[in-house]
Amino acid sequence: MTRITFLHPDLGIGGAERLVVDAALALKKGGYDVNFVTTHHDPEHCFSETKDGTIPVTVVGSWIPRHILGRFFALFAYIRMIYAAIYIILCEHQPEIVFCDLVSACIPILRLRIQYIMYYCHYPDQLLSQPEGIIKQLYRVPLNYLEEITTGMAHKIFVNSSYTCEVFKDTFKRLQVEPEVLYPSINTEFFDRTRILSLERVLDKKLPADSVILLSINRYERKKNLGIAMQALAELKNYLSDEEYKKVYLIMAGGYDKRVEENVEYYLELIGSADELHISDKVIFLRSPSDIDKVSILNHCTILIYTPPNEHFGIVPLEAMYTNKPVIAHNSGGPKESVVSGVTGYLVDLSGDAFATKIADLIKNPSDIQKFGNAGKDRFRQTFSFTAFSAQLQEAIEVLISSKKEE
Repeated sequence: MTRITFLHPDLGIGGAERLVVDAALALKKGGYDVNFVTTHHDPEHCFSETKDGTIPVTVVGSWIPRHILGRFFALFAYIRMIYAAIYIILCEHQPEIVFCDLVSACIPILRLRIQYIMYYCHYPDQLLSQPEGIIKQLYRVPLNYLEEITTGMAHKIFVNSSYTCEVFKDTFKRLQVEPEVLYPSINTEFFDRTRILSLERVLDKKLPADSVILLSINRYERKKNLGIAMQALAELKNYLSDEEYKKVYLIMAGGYDKRVEENVEYYLELIGSADELHISDKVIFLRSPSDIDKVSILNHCTILIYTPPNEHFGIVPLEAMYTNKPVIAHNSGGPKESVVSGVTGYLVDLSGDAFATKIADLIKNPSDIQKFGNAGKDRFRQTFSFTAFSAQLQEAIEVLISSKKEE
């Protein structure tokens, strides 16, 4: 049985983590022996499949610091992943294939002993780094060069969308490779077998039976522009009658890690913003909801609001589409490939008013909510199904192995 190790820097709760967990599940169902090696895994902040033993997880290098005085995060991420790669090539049960993502610096180490290396580029790391002056720019120069060179050393490269594919080619101009677009999917089996909890149990709060539930699911990070969802709720008052507006509530759910200063700060900022907008009584905040809680609120919500600009792909709109919910997202990045505006939801400008206008349209035309939701599920099945994701991934592995044997 072919052994595949997934090497990931931090098995938390996020889109990147969801994708690699789903990839591992797909390959396990395909008969492969899969496991995870990671530098951090918190059982209280992870997906259930890595917690309940479905996919074995080995943590190495967690003792290596993540930063020094809030600096050098990228450098230490590289060091931690290189350490994990050394563990893999020296371990007793060495895998034939390593599937790594996010950090490519470990690939040269893996190539010393591993036959096949697959790399999933969610987005070039150098584009995620915030410029903070000349010293930071000088610090990034060798890291950016290393990222490009080591990415090109993988035997197979995937990207999560056509949008990211174009960014990849524009960023890594030295590389003469054509990444393959592998759209993320979701573990629909888990969605189907999950017992939906009551909204009252999930929120620990009772809402009126006829409530209109707006839902935002994203990590508590400023780049996700979560404040737009709250501005939209405040603006919505201008487009609805008092009776209609009274029924509307917004659930702000997302990954929250108390180790991450930005998560803590931004969460408090959003609570303050809700108070300033006079909507505190209509906003419910959820931090790191469990998988079951997330599936439950997706099933109970009326409309999904997705606010990140230039999102590399965005797994949450797929989850909403699978649960027959219309999606209103910013008109950029991955959602332009998943959401069909006017058919499965709307793509709008990045402003509270733009979101509010389309939310009001749906509330005033409830038949469209059902129509868009059904169209979204049809689109998911045709383009983003877990079956299609699994088949493409397994085919890529078979082609890679056969091509290497022919060399």
